[in-house]
This record gives sequence, C-alpha cells and structure tokens, in this order.
Amino acid sequence: MAVLTIPRKVFEKDIGKVDDKMDHKIAMFGTPIDNYDDENVNIEIFPNRPDLLSYQNFKYAIQCYFGKIKPINFKLKKSNYKIIVDKSVEKVRPYCMAAVIKNCKFDDERIKEIMNFQEKLHATTGRNRKKMAMGYYVLDKIKFPVKYTTDDPKKIIFAPLEMSQKMNALQILSRHPTGREYGNQLEGFDKFPVYYDSVGQVLSLPPIINSDDLGRINNDTKNILIECSGSDLNTLKKSIIIAVMDLLNANPKAEAYSVDIEYSSKKESISLDYEKINIDVKNVNKLIGINIKDSEIPKLLEKMGHKYKNKTVYYPAFRTDILHEVDIIEDIAIAYGYDKLVPQIPQISTIGEISKKEIVKKKISDILTNINLIETSSLHLTTKDAQIKAGLNKENFTEVENSKTEFNILRNDLSHYLLKILSENLDVEYPQEIFEQGVVFDSNLKESEHLAIAITPNNFTRLKQVFEYLTRMLNLENKISLKKADSNNYSIEGRIASINLNDKEIGFICEVHPQIIKNFKIKTPIALLEIDLNKLFNEFK
Repeated sequence: MAVLTIPRKVFEKDIGKVDDKMDHKIAMFGTPIDNYDDENVNIEIFPNRPDLLSYQNFKYAIQCYFGKIKPINFKLKKSNYKIIVDKSVEKVRPYCMAAVIKNCKFDDERIKEIMNFQEKLHATTGRNRKKMAMGYYVLDKIKFPVKYTTDDPKKIIFAPLEMSQKMNALQILSRHPTGREYGNQLEGFDKFPVYYDSVGQVLSLPPIINSDDLGRINNDTKNILIECSGSDLNTLKKSIIIAVMDLLNANPKAEAYSVDIEYSSKKESISLDYEKINIDVKNVNKLIGINIKDSEIPKLLEKMGHKYKNKTVYYPAFRTDILHEVDIIEDIAIAYGYDKLVPQIPQISTIGEISKKEIVKKKISDILTNINLIETSSLHLTTKDAQIKAGLNKENFTEVENSKTEFNILRNDLSHYLLKILSENLDVEYPQEIFEQGVVFDSNLKESEHLAIAITPNNFTRLKQVFEYLTRMLNLENKISLKKADSNNYSIEGRIASINLNDKEIGFICEVHPQIIKNFKIKTPIALLEIDLNKLFNEFK
C-alpha cells in the first residue's frame, strides 16, 4: 500500500470539504483517507490502482465517481519521434517505452508533485526500479532519433541530475546518492544501459539517474519526453500511459504524441484508446446480489471512468487492474455503493470441515517452517523466459490466450519458480532455504499438487537431511526411499536421486546444474527437490 499526500487546500478546492461525509465517500471509492490535518490529506492507494498514485489522475477518477465530470476521450497523436533499441540491452534492461507531451505548464509545486508520483511508481509498480524506471526530459534539447544501447561505463560521461560536474558511469555509482542507492542493479555487467540522442548527448543512465542538462524540468519547460526502461514491456506501456494521463489531466491544453520504439524485429508504441471487455447483466446481479437492468449499467460505469454499449464495456488504457469481467463487476459494485448492499443469509445448510489434503499440506508447512525454511507463494501462470532458463521443453508449454501480461504459461513445475525467486533476491542474506506447495499442470491441463524445496548455498547432503526429517515427522520414513536416477534438465550428472513412495517414483532430489544457475544469474550452488503430493495424500487417513 502507498499513501498519496495531497495539500488540504488543494483537496478542498478541487474535490470538496474534508469531513466525516467526505471520509465515507472516499472510502466507498476504494481509497480510504488514512489521516488528515490542517496541512495535508493522506489517501491510501492499493496496489491494484497504480494510476491513482498521481494526484491529477486521482482527481480525475474521483470527479467521475462524484458525477462532476464524464469520462474523457484522451487523444494520442502520431509523430516521427523514434527510439532505436540496440540488441545489446537484451541482457541488461531489454525494453523501453516513451511518449511526448507538448504545451505543458510547470511550477515548483507541480514539479514536486511529479517527482513524488514518479518515486511512488518506482517503489510499487517498478519494484524499486528493478522492473521499471522512468525519466522526464526537456524535449527541445533532444535530437532524434534517440538510441537505447549499452556502452563501456567509463565512456558514459555526463553531469547527473543535481550536479554540474561531469562523471563517468562508475563514478556516478560511487559518488551520486542515487547511484549509491540503486547501483547494485548494474552489478556484474561489463556494459551499462544508456540513452544517447543522435548527436551523442546522454539522456540518462537507466535505472539510475538522468542527465542534469537534458533531464531537468523547470518552470520554463513546455515540451517533454517521458521514457521508461525495464524487464516487462507491458508494465512499461502501462506506466507511460499513467504518466501521460497525469500530464494531460494537469494540462487541458497539452497534447500527447506517440514515440515509435524500434526493436530489431518489431515496433512498439503506446495507445490511449479505450480497451474493451464484454459483460452480462445476469452475472452482475448474481455476483453483487442486486437486481439492476441493463439500461442502468451505463450511468454506473461512467462513475468509474468507463463507457458502455451493447453489453461491451470500454475501459481506459491506464486501468492496469482490468483483466476479467469480474473486475468490471467490482467497479459496478463500487459505483452502486457497498453501503447500499443488503446482507443476505445463503439458503443452504451444510457443515464444513478441512479437507484431508489441506491438513497434510498444513502439516508439511509447519514442519518445514519450524526448521527455518521460508514458505513462498507464486502465481499459477509463469513466463516463457523463466521456463526456458530452467531448460524446460518448449513443446510442453501450455499458453494462455489473450494474457494481459508476460505471465502467459501454465506452470508445469514449481522448481523453476523457486529458482526465479532466488534470482530476484540476490542481495538478501544467505543461506536462503525456501519451499512452496502448489498446483502445477501437465500438457493435458491435469492439475496436481506439488512440493518443491530449494536451498542455497548448499549441497545434496543438506537437502537430503531436510527431506529425511520431513518424512520422519510425517511417519513415512519406512515407505519412502531414494534411488539412483538419470539426470534431468535441472541436475548435475550423477548428483540426482529419484524419490520413491512404495517403490513408485514421486519426485527427485538433486544438485542444480551450473548452467541453470548461470541462466538465473545466481552465484551460489543450489540443491533442489520436487515431489508430487497427490501420490502422497493417500497415505494419510
């Protein structure tokens, strides 16, 4: 959760008087007031609505909700602006996205507002700049086309923001406060990502710092370039759209222009066009527990910034949380008013109890956490990149149609996810000992429950001790055995054993092959285990 701080005078001028009534109305919108005083109003913004981290976007959304304005058709004009992406960035920060805004107006308060919004977006959606980092630049000083590439850090020389002295990239990482804070993200790379314009001027060293010359916005700035770089293209697109909306909402006369991002095999750019999704009024009434007509839906959806026609909802491009019909139905419930819903007791009479499967899973979790292993929980969907790094067979991938994110593959094991988690926590204290229980899918979409354990830096012997302790505590030591096995895609040859229950194989335990470890940029040896729990559940009465 993030907090949006709004000067009280600004809030009451744009939105309304701060009192108990306003507190209730704001809470019903889904962004409760955390606290307020004579100076500021602090609003809680939840992770599903990163667009509301901007006050200008929050003001637009809440004014639609209060019925003060109707949804606006924001326009994006085509342009000849271009950023050329060099293939060398693929191993560092593979993607970028951008847009241009003209006819803006800035003052000190507005610049401060943008900086606060930018840092909140970095900390949340950007995962502290690992997934996404954004920069603003003075458009009139830039000569297009811009090139996004990598270079020797000693050759990347410019004056970073808030400094007049020119430095090379290595000096910036050691001397500039932002460089010291985020420099670990470029650790281990021989070449650093950089933006150059067509005459060789440095725009920025992403994800660290902008150039003081090209990246300092002031009260005289009218036209700007917004850019972001990172690891997930969809996140970058949504982040740029949110930033564009912030500027358009603050400047009614401002104009937005596209920037073509040219990769070696494709061209990308943002779009402000409404996206669409179909809904059924029967589902609306059933899920919310109300009885409204189709003709009543347009007015409710307008309050949430959407449009509706012929059972199709047109929702704004900046709404990153709209993935399914139920997300639209949730917005209808908000617009209808949670405080107007009447609780009903279901017309059923049953006695519930915990299933045998969940009892076993809970016991496994308790046993492992009691010996200081950390339990993780990940999505059922994974990415092609993560599974390819794990050496899994592409032919066995089951892809989800029309995924809104890069997570578009049904996972077929838990092991690759544990490796992914370890790779995302390289700066966390070692040893790292983690486990997960969850559903995996085979090529026929059959589900099964698995358990996976990963330990680093450690070896086969340590993990074998953990596993033997687990089987002993489950009273299965006489039924489970380890046998010599052929190597799999994870293992070092000769450092793997099959796990057998009543002489039937249910999993494996191994030391992970150095190439797999290298693929995930991990620098310590890893021991790995995965078993099919479905074959274990029948042993418990």
